[in-house]
Amino acid sequence: MVSTSRSHSHHYDKQPTVVVPGIHEAWQGSAAWTEVARHASEGRDEVPIIVVDAYPGVDIPALEASVRAALPGYNVINVEDAAAKPIAEIDALIRRNLTDDRVFGVLSHHNLIEFYDTERLASVADGVLDGATPTVLIGWGACLVPIRRSTLVLADLARWEIQQRQRRGMPSWRSDNGQEDALRKFKRGFFVEWRIADRHKRTLFDSVDFVLDTNASVENAKLITGDAFRAGMSAAVAAPFRVVPFFDPGVWGGQWMKDEFGLDPSAENYAWCFDCVPEENSILLDVAGTIVELPSIDVVLTHPNELLGERTHSRFGAEFPIRFDFLDTMQGGNLSLQVHPLTDYIQNSFGMHYTQDESYYLLDATDDAVVYLGLKTGIEPDDMLASLKTASKGGVDFPVDTYVNAFPAKKHDHFAIPAGTVHCSGADSMVLEISATPYIFTFKMWDWGRVGLDGVPRPIHLDHAAKNIQWDRDTEWTADNLVGQVEQIASGPGWTEERTGLHHLEFIEVRRHWFSEKVEHHTQGTVNVLNLVEGAEAVVESPTGAFEPYVVHYAETFIVPAAVGRYTIAPHGRSIGSTLGTVKAYVRGTHLS
Repeated sequence: MVSTSRSHSHHYDKQPTVVVPGIHEAWQGSAAWTEVARHASEGRDEVPIIVVDAYPGVDIPALEASVRAALPGYNVINVEDAAAKPIAEIDALIRRNLTDDRVFGVLSHHNLIEFYDTERLASVADGVLDGATPTVLIGWGACLVPIRRSTLVLADLARWEIQQRQRRGMPSWRSDNGQEDALRKFKRGFFVEWRIADRHKRTLFDSVDFVLDTNASVENAKLITGDAFRAGMSAAVAAPFRVVPFFDPGVWGGQWMKDEFGLDPSAENYAWCFDCVPEENSILLDVAGTIVELPSIDVVLTHPNELLGERTHSRFGAEFPIRFDFLDTMQGGNLSLQVHPLTDYIQNSFGMHYTQDESYYLLDATDDAVVYLGLKTGIEPDDMLASLKTASKGGVDFPVDTYVNAFPAKKHDHFAIPAGTVHCSGADSMVLEISATPYIFTFKMWDWGRVGLDGVPRPIHLDHAAKNIQWDRDTEWTADNLVGQVEQIASGPGWTEERTGLHHLEFIEVRRHWFSEKVEHHTQGTVNVLNLVEGAEAVVESPTGAFEPYVVHYAETFIVPAAVGRYTIAPHGRSIGSTLGTVKAYVRGTHLS
């Protein structure tokens, strides 16, 4: 079944929301703290003690100032200043996790209590108990103070916002590294701080009285009740939903997303769009008309079984294993030539339990677009590595076409890229990258002589790459296994289902549906991630009316939680009478029989 042309109509929703059911309220600014204080005092004889536990990256001094201004009768204690260990001591504790590498560390399994002096925490508790003044304890780990609290507030923040602040000069938690390379600050967050913070806040979700959205500003932060938060998380896993996409420029970035998604036309380019990476993205909750932004990882952490499905959860834990993102090289440049680590290597070197298998699905491409994939038959590994080493030291350019295959790429082609395969997308293509979630483990081998947007040479990791390149993935093997692997699975009135990949070494299954009529789907007990790759808009519905009809637009990625079960997708609105296309990814071997 052939596809139709796409529509340039800027209907792509950059601010998708999840409506929180029930009667709830939201507060903002000083009114938020007035409500927290009311809750802490209501029906209690003891002196109120409010604990505000925060995610690392929340502006604690600004938060402290806001609370002091709103609650002048309260004693406000910064628990981090009062009881956290000196940063030099913490650095020594996590030195092995940070390594000397600019990009890669080792995943931390520390707990937050290890960053605190327990005697000083106890001293804070004693001081509060001895006083008669209402008290607010603030900081990442404030709830570690061994005291019975009146009210618990979680001040939350998405990782993407943290990264934006770090690029502007914000240091890591309690560190004096504001001027440090942003990649090193990201490394500290990815491998250490955010892992510890997610483990910590999981212990708070069931008991938290309020959740504070600090993504925009602390001074005007939005507050919702813990019940509203929990209702929002439950609503997200009961129906299809989208996370908030974010867009980022790059040295190879293109112009396609600017036009198609209605982005800032004055921006030089947009290279990436993270359209479904719940570790990084936000989710917007509509609480009685007030839009509250929270990390989308909270959905994974609060409802892993309902979202992922029991089998996927048991396999990966509370991690979202499938990633959808966009790589825009239209009127841009080639991506870096790269390879991803094998599973054994990523486990032993970085502590990740699964690797970065991926694939390129072409949403669009010019007539001369190519994907570099696999090695040319007959090359000598030592010659290629020597040439790469020379190029990395500023010598002659690496002759990519001598060593790497360049396969023509056209719209709706799908290229599988199991770990260990040399690859990169060429210029003048728009890639929907469908892959496993460990997204930072890219070993660059050649970057076409470029520097990053910060003017610093982009990191090259030849030593890592050399230990992972699968040299037997030559021209014939690549063509037979990774290119054009389309197989029709089923068909019916007005629809066709195809398997488009991935390779049997990869755990993700991808199915494409062409349809002009309603198509039936079933999650089969595992999370489904889909993108509307052809057509203006479609509607996702429950055959039993379990959720409201959900309209998706061209190129939007949406998540169908495992708990949804049966659902249908049909042309909608401007697309009625047209042929549409979706790609759907799920974890192999987790379908219910």
